[in-house]
Amino acid sequence: MKLEHGVTKADEAFGGKAWNVVGHTYTPKLHSDAAFLWHAAIPADTFVPPHIHPFQDEWIYMLDGELEVEFGAEKHVAGAGDMVRMPKGVAHGIFNRSGVSASCTFGVAPAGKLFDLFGVLDGVIDPEELVRLSAAHDVNFLPPPE
Repeated sequence: MKLEHGVTKADEAFGGKAWNVVGHTYTPKLHSDAAFLWHAAIPADTFVPPHIHPFQDEWIYMLDGELEVEFGAEKHVAGAGDMVRMPKGVAHGIFNRSGVSASCTFGVAPAGKLFDLFGVLDGVIDPEELVRLSAAHDVNFLPPPE
């Protein structure tokens, strides 16, 4: 898919879609073969378990609130204006332990299968199904700790 010129307005979603994924609201803003960007509203006490993108670099630009990002035992806190870098092949988990909602923009390059994954994950609450669908779309969740 080629990037098309234009503006995705603040209150709009690219392609008119938004998804509920692991309790977060993801609103796509840009999608091409080269990159995929989405706005995320992340409620307090929600998280994305540790996972790996084998083919995509990922990043988060924080707009409001605070997130903790874990790379194994290494923990980082990101607040408004901070950029989180998550290289392909590096396991990372994202946690909102701040007690308030957070708002940020995520991106991946290349886009890969992530746009399609969010469509099939919309509203999925069964962890095993989430892991299965994600693996089929090149996102590999790590097993839970003992």
